[in-house]
Amino acid sequence: MSSKPIGIFDSGVGGLSIWKEIQDLLPLESTLYLSDSKHAPYGPKGQKAILKLSIKNTEYLIDQGCKLIVVACNTATTNAIDYLRTNYSVPFIGIEPAIKPAALKSKTKSVGILATKGTLSSHLFHKTSRIYSNDLVVIEQVGDGIVELIEQGELNSKKMRNLLSTYLNPMIKAEIDYLVLGCTHYHFLMPILKELLPSNVNIIDSAKAVARQTKSVLKLNKLSNNVREKGSSQFYTNGTQTVIADLLKFENVMLEKLDF
Repeated sequence: MSSKPIGIFDSGVGGLSIWKEIQDLLPLESTLYLSDSKHAPYGPKGQKAILKLSIKNTEYLIDQGCKLIVVACNTATTNAIDYLRTNYSVPFIGIEPAIKPAALKSKTKSVGILATKGTLSSHLFHKTSRIYSNDLVVIEQVGDGIVELIEQGELNSKKMRNLLSTYLNPMIKAEIDYLVLGCTHYHFLMPILKELLPSNVNIIDSAKAVARQTKSVLKLNKLSNNVREKGSSQFYTNGTQTVIADLLKFENVMLEKLDF
């Protein structure tokens, strides 16, 4: 079992940021990444639809022999991970907006959260937010259109910059000193966000924390790979291969089109 791959799924290419951190931290582990770009974004979909897609992704990865599954999607985590953990025997790692470190470290007591509608409206997000944001001004912004632009290959487009400026301006006026990214797709916006935000604003995403948690859960469940050779990486997408191939162009990986 220890030589089996780690399964990772997301509603598109966003979870590649998670995959990269896992690969860097756990080079001996093989990974299988499922990009459900055909159904991106998950954010505007209802909880039932998100759960149905998450089940389908999970069962595909289990069929491929994955020993652990990383739900590399904030929306899928907040809407489906409790069900997945209850109904499948493999361990699951989820991801949700890192409100806690922002709340604890903020000096201005003003924090921005950029996330999808599905994440911001979920029970899990509201539960976490209530715990850590009592003495904070929290500016929540639904990132409508961001995932679509990234999936269309318009990451560095003028349209993207204009959209981000619209979303960030109220946060800048509120003097935030932390911006929490609540969607794995948003990781790829880091260079643009740093240009648009004041230099004192710290940007938090959860990629490194997810990789550390993956390592911990593998060890706890005695699933760490004990074969001392570098793991392989396999990628599947049911959308266009161009965007994911461009983001992986410096990696030695296998990419296949999937009718899924």
